[in-house]
Amino acid sequence: MFFQLKSMGLRGIDGFMVDVEADISQGLPGFDVVGLPDTAVRESRDRVRSAMKNAGFTYPVSRITVNLAPADIKKEGSVYDLPLFLALLCASGQIRANVQDAAFLGELSLQGDVRPVRGVLPMVIAARDNGLKEVFVPAGNRAEAAVVDGITVYPVNNVVELLMHLLGQQPIPPVEPIPFCRDVTANAVDFADVMGQEAARRAMEIAAAGSHNILLIGTPGSGKSMLAKRLPTILPDMTREEALECTKIHSIAGTLSSDSGLLTRRPFRSPHHNISPQGLAGGGVIPRPGEVSLAHNGVLFLDELPEFTRAAMESLRQPLEDDRVTISRVSQSLSYPCSIMLVAAMNPCPCGYYGHPTRRCTCSPQAVSRYLSKVSGPLLDRIDLHIEVPPVEYEQLADHRKAEASASILERVNKARAIQQARFANTGVTCNARIPTSRLKEYCAVTDHANSVLKGAFERMGLSARAYDRLLKVSRTIADLDGSEVIDTPHIAEAIQYRSLDRKYWQTRQGL
Repeated sequence: MFFQLKSMGLRGIDGFMVDVEADISQGLPGFDVVGLPDTAVRESRDRVRSAMKNAGFTYPVSRITVNLAPADIKKEGSVYDLPLFLALLCASGQIRANVQDAAFLGELSLQGDVRPVRGVLPMVIAARDNGLKEVFVPAGNRAEAAVVDGITVYPVNNVVELLMHLLGQQPIPPVEPIPFCRDVTANAVDFADVMGQEAARRAMEIAAAGSHNILLIGTPGSGKSMLAKRLPTILPDMTREEALECTKIHSIAGTLSSDSGLLTRRPFRSPHHNISPQGLAGGGVIPRPGEVSLAHNGVLFLDELPEFTRAAMESLRQPLEDDRVTISRVSQSLSYPCSIMLVAAMNPCPCGYYGHPTRRCTCSPQAVSRYLSKVSGPLLDRIDLHIEVPPVEYEQLADHRKAEASASILERVNKARAIQQARFANTGVTCNARIPTSRLKEYCAVTDHANSVLKGAFERMGLSARAYDRLLKVSRTIADLDGSEVIDTPHIAEAIQYRSLDRKYWQTRQGL
């Protein structure tokens, strides 16, 4: 006998429909799965066999052929256990169920429990978009599936529960849709904890308002990591579309907890410097999103930047430019979004005290030059703001007055981002850092005097075309924070100041 039902698969961050076809015929007993299955899919036959027996059903001792269509797309993971189990029961005539408008997802234990799988959110979205009315998911994935409206989601704990529902004996209560609401929980850290560092705080505010990349250079203990870890407290609120994209990526990576619905806080990823290029940009035999994609619509913080391998740092160049990383393999090519804010921190030399006002640097000029040269010019060119973080004075540390809190800074950031959202409405541009080069003149109107200042800086500093574009975008953000529609001289002058630090350290050391 033959039976067919629906399941879903993953390709990049999007789901696609899979027809699970089971045919039971006479012949030597066997179980073949075709349709480009990976090892996990082929192993499902053993899990399905045990689950059927332990649930009180008879495993068909016949020739079993299962096809996963479309047959030209690779199928991965254990998500097909549950649909295979149900297809075999129906094909062998042990149950009768009408499942034409439903999709089934889930891994089976040998006892018949339904275990969570990766990528449920994009698969449920794809099921809805393909016109299906119902989807059965593992109970452990109920929270992420519940954020999708327009389709009925049933959480399944075990196969007996599923069969009783399908036979009309004990219906499974569907999951209530979860409305999107922004996170209002208090932050554990706050910019009020940062003493002094007014210039760095200002730069962080600009970076948050326009989603600009930023590099912090300073001696040990000056507060670079402290500033970076408080950046999420002043990032603008996520829109529902941004939250949905972020959650899809984390669902595919398997980093969502069982009670997580939509991610409502912007991601903050801080990988260790021993990470591989594949771990940072994504990859592997079975391509998976890397840290740069897990930080999508949020922050990727690279502490001790020169300690990362050269290959890992250079793997960021294309994603920072295109906001998307493409992983190509012989069998397939996958693309993941990675619209991130890169925040990097580093010491100016191996010992950390080059340029310190009171402590002597013990590094030779050649050691300083080698250390700085680990960060390439092309990568520096993609970082919008370069900030020096000086040591904090004793008077600032001993001052009992509280610094400005994150809530006050966030209010200004949200106001600036609202201006940008109104400016870029229906254009696909999300913030100033994402303005395409072709539309810079349209969005970045500059006064005549500001333009002459910009021209002088471009010629004097030897800026690249990319640096020119990024300087204009930073100026646009500074003007938005100032409530100005036109970019004026003070806005340009401040943006130029944030592009000069690389000249102090990198170009100065070139002659050594």
